Amino acid sequence: MKQWLSAAALCAGLIAAPMASAVNVDAYIKKDQFNDVKISPNGDYLAATVPFEDKTALVILRRADNKVTANFRLEKNTHVDDFWWVNPDRVVISMARKIGALDQPRLDGNLYAINADGTQPGLLVGQSVQGAGLGTKIQPKKVEQIAAFVVDDLPNDDKNIIISVQPFADDPYTRVEKMDVYTGRRSPLARAPVRNADFITDNQGLVRFASGFGIDRIRKLYYRKSESAEWEMISAENTGEGIEYPIGFSADDKTAYFQAERKNGPDAIVAYDIATQKRTDLLQDAKVDPAGFIYRSNSATPVGAFFVDGKRITKFFDTAAPESRLYKSLESAFGGDPVRITSRTSDQRLALVEVSGGNNPGDFFLFDTTAKRAEHLLSRRDWFDPAEMAEKRSISLKARDGLALQGYLSIPKGSSGKNLPMVVMPHGGPYGIQDPWGFDEEAQMLAAAGYAVLQVDFRGSGGYGRAFVHAGAREWGGKMQDDVTDATRWAIQQGVADSGRICIYGASYGAYAALMGAAKEPTLYKCAAGYVGVYDLPSMHNTGDIQRRGSGETYLREWIGSREELGAVSPTRMADRIKVPVFLAAGGEDERAPISHSKMMEQALRKAGTPVETLYYDTEGHGFYTDAHQREYYTKLLAFLARSLGGQVATAPAAAKPAAGK
Repeated sequence: MKQWLSAAALCAGLIAAPMASAVNVDAYIKKDQFNDVKISPNGDYLAATVPFEDKTALVILRRADNKVTANFRLEKNTHVDDFWWVNPDRVVISMARKIGALDQPRLDGNLYAINADGTQPGLLVGQSVQGAGLGTKIQPKKVEQIAAFVVDDLPNDDKNIIISVQPFADDPYTRVEKMDVYTGRRSPLARAPVRNADFITDNQGLVRFASGFGIDRIRKLYYRKSESAEWEMISAENTGEGIEYPIGFSADDKTAYFQAERKNGPDAIVAYDIATQKRTDLLQDAKVDPAGFIYRSNSATPVGAFFVDGKRITKFFDTAAPESRLYKSLESAFGGDPVRITSRTSDQRLALVEVSGGNNPGDFFLFDTTAKRAEHLLSRRDWFDPAEMAEKRSISLKARDGLALQGYLSIPKGSSGKNLPMVVMPHGGPYGIQDPWGFDEEAQMLAAAGYAVLQVDFRGSGGYGRAFVHAGAREWGGKMQDDVTDATRWAIQQGVADSGRICIYGASYGAYAALMGAAKEPTLYKCAAGYVGVYDLPSMHNTGDIQRRGSGETYLREWIGSREELGAVSPTRMADRIKVPVFLAAGGEDERAPISHSKMMEQALRKAGTPVETLYYDTEGHGFYTDAHQREYYTKLLAFLARSLGGQVATAPAAAKPAAGK
């Protein structure tokens, strides 16, 4: 397997985990060797997504001889988002685009396909169909401005899948169609009764649910009894407890399963009797939402779910399901570490299993369910030894108003865990986002420099129920910021952090929170660093990509605040209150947080006499893509933090090269 990775040029050579005092930045900016791996239905092939500097490819390996048989990649800023083995020999691929390392990939609505042996690659459907390039290898195709997404890969149909089709103009109502995975030929199945719809099929591949929202921004759920029946609305966001998301059907298709919001507390998994319309609660965690679902193999029948409470755990509402027994066996075999079955062969014998955690980026094993034997295949980052990484602890605390908060504390390897210099790292987003429970290379890098790293899911974060998200609405610089402050003071009270050696650092919204923290709490932090941040909130109403979207202005007004009131919580207008050194970094092609925010912040700080360092790249977006730029950024960040906190700096690069594009 390692020979395959080398032959495919997926590895650039091993980098040892940092053992010396200085931090080897290259070990942390180096991309995963792959993101996800799935086994083919007959077990003959493995398909893996492989990240490069500015794109993500799909590589297919033949297990018999470890030979790479297919390699699919497109132009810069294109990323394989997901892929499906639609039969033993063909893979369908969905693509996404993003500008900047931190930018969330956005599905571009193009679906491609390729055979396991590398033949018949091409564009099946999407906005890029123009009768040229890859798309010409599959005919006939319809040229139209649409986005297409996989709804059901139809495990019992080797030739077709079900897709949703969203027109870009004129008709805002999504269609659902059956598509031939070889020719791209499509036939209509249904039209949504609501705009911006998602569809759910039953175990027979029949479209039964549609969920979407119109200009009122109220999500509604519709059901139809058969292919010829009319759609009936069965729930809406503004009635009952909240939104219901269909997640599957029982084997006989008589019961549907929903992830259902609750007015208070986390989401629940609910059984919906289709005949009687009765809902029955099946599974709900006391603190956190479901974070993914576990299905019977090759079916649309959920039997359990993942939950993230400090680490990822599994819970089953169908404890008699074979998957329940299999997960219990695997979790025991791997010492209680979180496991995830990415895929299984159609005969159920072989399962591809991922094992990962806070100190482990991820190992993949091939588990033989008959022989009860696991074979290690490869590791995402085998240059890291999990035993040498920082400990990642789950924490709980109460905000000043009594709201329960969760988060993580990373402790440097070999330290006492007491009286440490600390970096507070609020996450980006902010709404619906939560700090990762698994391996976080940035937190690990900072811990390797000798810092405790505090990450807290402030109100507005995802994963803790509808009410927790909505508690953050219009709280930029308010209660969301207070939660970060309260977590910082908690770490001091626990004896973890030295109160005289704390800095705050974040990216995107986290950068805003870092500068706002320095402004609101001028004696709490010794320095502040912001990476691709927004700092002048009123200008969000006329710059950046949020306000350019269809409901962007409504979102800004309802969730962040009106233009008139946001000046009072903008760091650019509070620079005179920031008394500690600041480091700012930004990209000139950033559409989410335009570089103008950072330059306005820099100007305001210089006018106030506050020490400020900057790093700007005109050719970068929302997060720096290129290795050279990332290396310089983290080298400067570690040096900046060390001047205030006394931690370690970066090692000198093996061969210094001038970075272009500054």
